[in-house]
Amino acid sequence: MSLPGALLFSAIGKSRITGIDWLMIALYFSILLGVAWWVVRKGKDSAADYFLAGRNLGWWIIGASIFASNIGSEHIVGLAGSGATSGVAMAHYELHAWCLLVLAWVFVPFYMRSMVFTMPEFLERRFSVHSRYVLSVVSLITFVISKIAVGIFAGGVVFATLLPELRLNIGGTSIDSFWIGSVLVIVLTGLYTTLGGMRAVAYNDAVQVTVLIAGSALLTGYGLVRLGGWSELRHWCGSDMFNLWKPLIPAGVQGTWAPVMQTNAAGQVVREAWYFNGYFPWLGMLFCAPIIGLWYWCTDQYIVQRALGAPNEAVARRGSIFASFLKLFPVYLFLIPGLVCYALARSGKIPELAAMIGPDGRTIPAISNGAFPMMVQYLLPPGIRGIVVAGLLSALMGSLAGVFNACSTLFTVDLYEKWKPGASQHQIVRTGRIATAIMVLIALAWIPVIKNAQGLYTYLQAVQGYLAPPIFVVFFFGVFFKRLNAKGALWAMMVGFVLGLSRMLVDTPVTLGLPGFENGYPQGSFLWVVNNIYFQYFSVFITIVSAIVMVAVSYMTPAPDYEKIKSLTFETATKEDRQNTRASWSWKELTASIAVLLCITGAYLYFRG
Repeated sequence: MSLPGALLFSAIGKSRITGIDWLMIALYFSILLGVAWWVVRKGKDSAADYFLAGRNLGWWIIGASIFASNIGSEHIVGLAGSGATSGVAMAHYELHAWCLLVLAWVFVPFYMRSMVFTMPEFLERRFSVHSRYVLSVVSLITFVISKIAVGIFAGGVVFATLLPELRLNIGGTSIDSFWIGSVLVIVLTGLYTTLGGMRAVAYNDAVQVTVLIAGSALLTGYGLVRLGGWSELRHWCGSDMFNLWKPLIPAGVQGTWAPVMQTNAAGQVVREAWYFNGYFPWLGMLFCAPIIGLWYWCTDQYIVQRALGAPNEAVARRGSIFASFLKLFPVYLFLIPGLVCYALARSGKIPELAAMIGPDGRTIPAISNGAFPMMVQYLLPPGIRGIVVAGLLSALMGSLAGVFNACSTLFTVDLYEKWKPGASQHQIVRTGRIATAIMVLIALAWIPVIKNAQGLYTYLQAVQGYLAPPIFVVFFFGVFFKRLNAKGALWAMMVGFVLGLSRMLVDTPVTLGLPGFENGYPQGSFLWVVNNIYFQYFSVFITIVSAIVMVAVSYMTPAPDYEKIKSLTFETATKEDRQNTRASWSWKELTASIAVLLCITGAYLYFRG
């Protein structure tokens, strides 16, 4: 067994899932299967229905589905683990709810006017078909190596934590619960996604969100009661873990800051940086985090596809605003339980959690990844535990379902339809289902690699940090500046992606601990320098380079035909476009948006250590 697996299994002991828990799990999944079957029977054999649910999703379904897709894997498992390890620092990413407001007010008008199926298709309309192909291929790669990989790991961790004794013997080979859980999550998710498409994903997401929010709120409440209240949580965690500002404050301003020396197995210093609590350099959090957030929430097919399923601009905007409100919940429903888990472990009030604390007083990352499911196992009473477990597992499935559906849409609409422009609606839907099945097989092939992963949430942020910047640049610069042309966008993406993929190729052997790379690269070498630049700094570097390339190439080449990009930028929007957009919102949407911003401000004012 791998080291992370061995530590996790030794820490959690025996399963506490009871008969009534299994009954609640079975009941819950029966409801989900019923919803999926109803959706499949209601579906039509058309591309619009399969990929965008017929463009008739309601605003609350859109908001719930966006939220469910986001929290499915990396948030439930990774965010709670991050809370147990480094406190509220990762709340910066969760408070990016404001990015969804940018989607609602800035990008939704352009997306709905163009009536596109995918983000690469929008780039084709704004720039060129070459931009579409580049973004399609890179997006598919990103989904496979980040979102699918993280979803598999999260599903495996949940099963390993909740059902550690579950094993199968096949041909003399013992298969542990990590493998069983990963395979089950992938296969079941692939099944209903393949059959029902976007509509099945969206409606199941709506059910999952309701149960997951209620269950997670109960978990947080039970944990605080067991610990002795909020004051006890602050006592055991200390002011540093409750300080949301320190990752944004320059080193030396706060007395608790110190240079962190990171060493390899040979004891050699491989990285020196000014970190808060050993994590997250302030410059990276200040500049990189918003870049990744705006890319993810405003331009990623995985998220935006839900808004594209709206019948009009008004519904798409309301759904995005509703999602921004829901996005405020993870801080309190997934991150705070991680802090509670850490506090319970340190206080000794739940002896079974003591194994997650190392000799230095910090949590062991391989065990803290299971913080949320461990809290479920040791805190909740039978019955309620079963409901939360069901919601947890189905949310993991919902996240993977969104990835499978997004990959299927990208491949079918952006690649297959270009190769076979005369394909019938039936052929397009059939190809979408085949593409989903292929993604399921790819996900299964990832399990051996991902099982050894550590630092789940940080891994995801690093991959996104390398590949997101050029996409962020071409979309944001593209809608704000009409002078930027197709050649500028294409070169910006190519240069940016080459830099990002190169960094990933350098990092991968060290991250996976491949033979010969256990201690990293020779200290002082070029590859050692590249590998040891913190991912957020490298992400900012890629952003700057991509922006310079896009502007420089655009102004060195002829201006675009403004008539062809009419309604696709602010400067080429017509009077009728602006009137239609203004008629699509009222004081209600404006008030809701202001309320979200006030909630974010309140969080920053409270979490000051």
